[in-house]
Parts: sequence; C-alpha cells; structure tokens
Amino acid sequence: MSAAAFVRITRPHNAVVAGLTALIGYLVATGTLTPPTLLLAVAVGLITAAGNVINDVYDVEIDRINRPDRPIPAGLISLAGARTYTVALFAGGLLAAAMTTALSFAIALVNTVVLIAYAVWLKRTPGLGNIAVAYLTASVFLFGGAFAGVEGLVQNLSLAAITFLATIAREVLKDAEDVEGDAVGGARTLPMIIGVRETGWLALACACGAVVASLLPSGDWWSPFYLVAIAVVDAVILFAAFRGARCATPACVRASGATSILRAGMFAALAVFAVAAVI
Repeated sequence: MSAAAFVRITRPHNAVVAGLTALIGYLVATGTLTPPTLLLAVAVGLITAAGNVINDVYDVEIDRINRPDRPIPAGLISLAGARTYTVALFAGGLLAAAMTTALSFAIALVNTVVLIAYAVWLKRTPGLGNIAVAYLTASVFLFGGAFAGVEGLVQNLSLAAITFLATIAREVLKDAEDVEGDAVGGARTLPMIIGVRETGWLALACACGAVVASLLPSGDWWSPFYLVAIAVVDAVILFAAFRGARCATPACVRASGATSILRAGMFAALAVFAVAAVI
C-alpha cells in the first residue's frame, strides 16, 4: 500500500472544491470569512473524501472491469484497508464538524448517512440516486450558512434550492447521455425507464424551478445588482435545459452540450451570490 494511493482514492480535487464551497456558503450567508470557518472546509473535505472512498469500496467489482487502474482493483490498497480508511475519514470529518455548531454538525451527520446509503443502495436506484447527489451538493451551502446559526442557513436557502434543482436537471441529463453504456453495464437509470425525451422535460421543469428559486427575496444579498446578474445566469440555465428537452436520443443530448452549459450556469450562480453578498 502506498501513500500516493491513499491520496488518489479520495479524489483530492473534489474534496478540496467541496471544502471551498462550504466557505463560500458562509461568505454568502454573512458577507465575510473568519479563521474559525476553516473548520467548515476541513469537515466537508474529509467527509467528501470518505464518500469517495466508500464508493470505490462498493464499486470494486465494477472497477475491476471498467477502471482496473483505481487503487483497490490495482492492488495498491486492500479492501480492508479502504474500509478502515473510510471510517477514519468520516470520523475526522465529524470531529471537525462537532467543533462548529450544533446545526452544522447535524447537517454533517445527515450527510454522512446519505453518503453511506448512496454507496450501498441509492446509487443503483433510479431517481433516488440523482436526488441524493443533488441534496449532497446543495447541502454544503446550508452547512456553511449554519455556522452562522439559523439565520445564516435561511440566507442560503435560495442558493441551495437553485443548486438542488439544477443538479437534478444535470444529473438526469447525464444519465440520458449514457443510456447505451449503462444498458451494456446492466445499470437501470431514470431515462431507461421513462425515456430520453421525458427525461429532458423533467430536467427543464427542474431548471424552471431553479429560476423561480433564484428570484425569491430570501437573503440580504437580494438587490438590483443581484437581480440583473442572476437574470443572465437564469437565461443560461434555461438555454441549457431547452437544448436537452428537445432531444429524444442519447446522442442528441451529448451533442447539445446541455450538461456542460448547466454546470457553467451553476458556477456562475455561485459567483453572483458571492459577489452580491459582499457588496
């Protein structure tokens, strides 16, 4: 077992980005950052890393075929070692969260349970897996805001709602892109059950919900600047969703670039919230 493998299996880039997202959540809620908020980044980074490792533990048989270069199938980390590592990362993340606030710790605890359930069961359940990913993505903003108390959490509700709905839209469209490969691999996703076109319309409905959520005056950041800037972002999100909704085949969804445009729109929304919070 190598130290490099233990780093690689955590997907460090994803873990670091998740940690930074928690800091942005606090920034949006309060308009500032303080040294104690680093605990937020540590907690989210460790729990995210643990979620990545436990996913590899439960996907090991699939990875032996599709991703034999990953640390566990490559023999760089034993299955028992990966399980122990998962427990240690979750414990470290929850310990860091316990040093924040009771509300933030409660969110971290719930997310730990959801991450475990996702790896064990939800990932393979059509629809529920998409919802779990959307919740986990959105909840990072609530976790960051909760460090400032209930008021901070409320400040971030719009951002969390946009993230939740836009993530569902992107996740189901990603599944629509991968229908052929998932069918060969024996997976069963939402587009395989309801159809690609219907999945596109579902994604559009979620995108419309995200746009409505973005216009609700639920935080101190709500201002003329915010409304103008978020209107541009909303146009990008709707444009992406409409491109996906007009497709009836996986190839069309891939060619539309809808998932990439949605992702860009989500990052732009985050930037708008952050800037609006500090001006």
